[in-house]
Amino acid sequence: MMKHRCPWAEAESQHHYHDTEWGVPSHDDRHLFELLLLEGAQAGLSWAIILRKRESYRAAFDGFDAQKIARYSARKAARLLVDPGIVRNRLKIASATLNARAFLAVQAEFGSFDKYIWSFVGGRPLQHDLGPHNRIPARTAESDALSRDLKKRGFKFVGTTICYAFMQATGMVNDHLVSCPRHRVCAKLR
Repeated sequence: MMKHRCPWAEAESQHHYHDTEWGVPSHDDRHLFELLLLEGAQAGLSWAIILRKRESYRAAFDGFDAQKIARYSARKAARLLVDPGIVRNRLKIASATLNARAFLAVQAEFGSFDKYIWSFVGGRPLQHDLGPHNRIPARTAESDALSRDLKKRGFKFVGTTICYAFMQATGMVNDHLVSCPRHRVCAKLR
């Protein structure tokens, strides 16, 4: 059992995510796309809600296969709007299709979404040495730049706060508190 986890992960339902995924650098395009869509779905809600619904999202959104999501029809969107396993918000559901199309365009332009997204942090995770009295930022210059560029490319639900949460989740930034055992582990990862 891990002691001194980051305070946001005190609920038992968040332990596994915190202890194995959050802050670990991800370079897998499908995983990056999944987290981008989930962070957008989280807007205005708690991350705990999205984590509880994650498996339902995977099923509802075809395993986050961007090729399939980019082709979603109005009929598929209507089915998603009545799916109790996900957040049933018309704009968030519509954004998934738009974001899939923009994601595929980025892959075509850069060779991978990974190559594109990691360019915003110079290809290496940013290391923050946050103590218990430090306030974890909600945005940074990097998340501002990422948000602006994603919006320019047609992505939706990618405000700077969402982008910063995405950066934390995908290990682009290490915001584990220094008192958290995961801080040192994630600091060694690239």
